[in-house]
Parts: sequence; structure tokens; C-alpha cells
Amino acid sequence: MSFVSMPRQDLLLSIDSLASEKQIDRETVFESLEIAIAKIAKHKYGEEFNIVANIDRKNGSIHVKRLFDVIESPESMGEEYNPFTMLTVADAKKYSKNPSVGDVVEDSLPEPEFGRMAFQTARQIMTARVRDAEKGRQYEEFKDNIGDIINGVVKRIEFGNVYVDINGKAEGYIKGTELIPGERLGVGDRVRALIMDVARSNSGPQIFLTRTHPLFMEKLFTQEVPEIYEGIIKIKSVARAPGSHAKIAVETQDPSIDAVGMTVGIKGTRIQPVINECHGEKIDVILYSEDPAVFIVNAMQPAKVAKIIVDEDTRGAVVVVNEDQQSLAIGRRGQNVRLASQLTGWNIDVLNEAEEQERRAKEVKEKTELFMTGLDVDEMIAQLLVSEGFRTIEEVAFVELKELESIEGFNTELATELQNRAKAYLEKIEKDYFEQGHNLGMSDDLLNFDFIKRPIIMKLGAAGIKTLSDLADLASDELVEILGEETMSHRLAGRVIMKAREIAFGITVAENEEENR
Repeated sequence: MSFVSMPRQDLLLSIDSLASEKQIDRETVFESLEIAIAKIAKHKYGEEFNIVANIDRKNGSIHVKRLFDVIESPESMGEEYNPFTMLTVADAKKYSKNPSVGDVVEDSLPEPEFGRMAFQTARQIMTARVRDAEKGRQYEEFKDNIGDIINGVVKRIEFGNVYVDINGKAEGYIKGTELIPGERLGVGDRVRALIMDVARSNSGPQIFLTRTHPLFMEKLFTQEVPEIYEGIIKIKSVARAPGSHAKIAVETQDPSIDAVGMTVGIKGTRIQPVINECHGEKIDVILYSEDPAVFIVNAMQPAKVAKIIVDEDTRGAVVVVNEDQQSLAIGRRGQNVRLASQLTGWNIDVLNEAEEQERRAKEVKEKTELFMTGLDVDEMIAQLLVSEGFRTIEEVAFVELKELESIEGFNTELATELQNRAKAYLEKIEKDYFEQGHNLGMSDDLLNFDFIKRPIIMKLGAAGIKTLSDLADLASDELVEILGEETMSHRLAGRVIMKAREIAFGITVAENEEENR
């Protein structure tokens, strides 16, 4: 860093060169050099002084000066008085014509001589500052690239974790669990991975990489299929069992384009590089549909579906297949149906025709008993309601009266009586629900929280959650612990708590995210 003794124009050129080489801001180099010069000046004039250095950005001239705060008197400062950095108004007149209390006056000093030790000090300070600036630049660069694929070379492998050199700029880290099962990487191997997260550290940015995330496969297809890159074909969702099996849903608004065929390529020329990169992972390319039933049927490939029953309220679907297709539909260890569920976002059950008939019989029996008990009717009327598609007492209570009247064997009198009984039953259920909640000391705002089912709300009350504010104050892990993972997933718990905070405290989703950073 001997450029501090250079001719001033050469100094400016050297600063520009260093800033360009390290890809950092020119001003950062100036500030680093100013700190170094000020440090050298303190060695010469005294560490106790407040000394600063400035470099003229246009001509490279260096100005060194001591700074003093103007005070009324030493007594007015008490224990804070420092004779090396403070001057009274009278003493400050030596450096300024009309100083007043609160001003800062400057005493210009000769530019220090840069001997061997001075150069060494300057070099150390400059090196440290430039390195910190370079780390900051790298962090910002890679932080903006989260979700992108990088190419790198394996530097070393420790305890199954892989450290990757990213074009000589930074080091990435692939945790063993983020590697595709069964793949073996060696030092010097080229590798592609997705930037999952970037964190600051003293040694530079920590870049966490993954090869198992569904987005990694999506980005690979984006690189291999021009129509996906250009947005002509869109990837709607991806589900993976890394290294084994994956499903990817695609769609296009252009009716002349075969989205699945284009993605696969002639004789698999486009999909094969993705398969190779994912260590032989089998990939089903599925045509997306806005119709849930059609989408689910497509997602169940390669199995052929005989019938499907969907429930919009619970986002559940029953897929019925011939017996010889059942093992294919379920897949090894349930993998095919599990991936189809992940791909579509629906809970899918696979049954053969005999099992489906048994399920329907059980369902009919349960609904028949519900109507017999809730409406106090005989089995024949209850079965008529079930056969007409009624599933709940709420539907009987609030359906248009003419729909009940249209059932064979029903008349206006019977239809009206059924609705009255249904409403009376619901009122009793409602009354019992609030009485039970109040007995537990629960507030109405929690009892009326319809984002989750009432039995779950009762379970919260029994666990000591009495108000909506109590629920909003929980962390998602705490809510899952109270209800159990079989009742509440971590993802759903987070949504429940955010909704509770929105209602109880008026906190939006964006504010929740900012608070949790």
C-alpha cells in the first residue's frame, strides 16, 4: 500500500484501480486510506488527540487536522472534560475567528511522513478495510441471487458435507442432507446447486446450497427448456423424493403447444439432462389443470384412475382404481400418491372398487345416523336425505325450502318441519359450545375464531389458552406442541397464529414477517 507517497494523480489512479480490482465502491477505498493516514498521524502527534485525514477526491491532496469541541469551561463539563479534545472559547480563537460553545474547530497538521512502520500500519488497515468491503459486496451479490443455480467446484468434503468454490469468488456449503441420496462427489468435481440462503459471517458470506429442493429441479428445467425460460410454458408445481422420483406440473396458454411434450423433448432430449443432474431421479411430467379432479387424475400417473371423488371443503380426494392398478397408484412405500398429494396440494386416498364401496357404505351409515339423531327422524327419511346428497345438518337447515320439497315423498309441511328441527339442533349445539367454553374461562373472541375447527378450539381452552390474544402470543412450535403434530402441522400453525394476530392486534402478514426476521 505504498501508494500513499505517490504523486497525487497517481494516487487517484491507484485508488480507482484497487476499487475496480476488488469490485468495491471507490469511496470505500478513500475512506480506508483516510483512516490509515489518521492512524499514522496519531502515532506522531499523540493517540489522545481527535485526528482525522481527508483526501481531496479531485486532485488527491491530503489534509490532516486535529478537531476540538468548543466548551464554556472545564468545570462545565465535569468528569467528561478532556483537555486533548476540548477548548474554551478563548483558546479556540487561536484556530477560528469567532468560535462559540458547541462549535468544532480545526487545527491543520503537516502531512505525516510515511516511514517503514507507517507503511506497514497503512497496509494493515487498508487490507482489513478492503477485505471487509469485499465480504460485504459478496454478501449483497449472493443475497440477491437466492433461488438461483450456481456452478462450482468441490473444494473439500468434511463429515459428508461438501464445500464448493464458486468461481473463485466465495465458498458455498452443501449440508449432507441437501445432497441427493446415493450421489458421491469428490474433490475437484464440478457441481451445480441452488442458493438456498445467505448469511453474514466474519469470514465472509455463508452461502447455503441445496440439490434436493424442488426449486432446484424447476430451475434445471428452466435452463434446459427454452419455452419455460421464455414463459411460454409455466411450471405450476414440483414434488420430489430426491434421487428416486419426482413429479412436475406444467401448463401453457398456447393451444398449439404440447406443454408435456415440449418439456420432455424429442426422445427425452430435454428431460434427460435434468435426470442425469438429479442422479437418475425418475421424473413424471404432468399437465396442470384448473379443475382439481382432472389435475389429481393427471398427477396419479402412471396409474389409471377409474373414478375420483373430491371434497372442496376439506381439500380431500378419494381416487378409485382397479385392483390391478392399486399398487402402481400407491407406489413403493406410498411414494406415488404422496408425491401426487404434494404436487396438487390435496390429500389423496387411493382405494380399489371394493374398498370404495365399503367406504361409501360406512359414510352412508354415519350420515344416516347423524340425521336420525339430529333431526329425530326415522331411518327411511334419513336415507332419503343422504341419497339426495345432503351431508350435514347445516345443509338441511339453510337450503332453499323448495329443494327439500322436491324430494320424492316430501311435502311443504315435512320440509318445513325438517328445517325447523335442523335449526333447533344447531342452536342447541351452538349454546352447548359456548357454555362449555365459558365454563373453561374462554372469551368469545376465541370461541368465535372460525379459522380452525371448534374441537381444536376446545382443546386450546383446556390447555390454558383462554383468549384470542393468548393464541396470537404463541409461537408456531408452541401451538404444535399443545395440539400435537397429528392435529396441527408447523405450516398450518404459522397460518393460524398469523390470522389470530391479524384479528387480535391488527397485524398484517407483512408485519408478521418483518417481526420474525
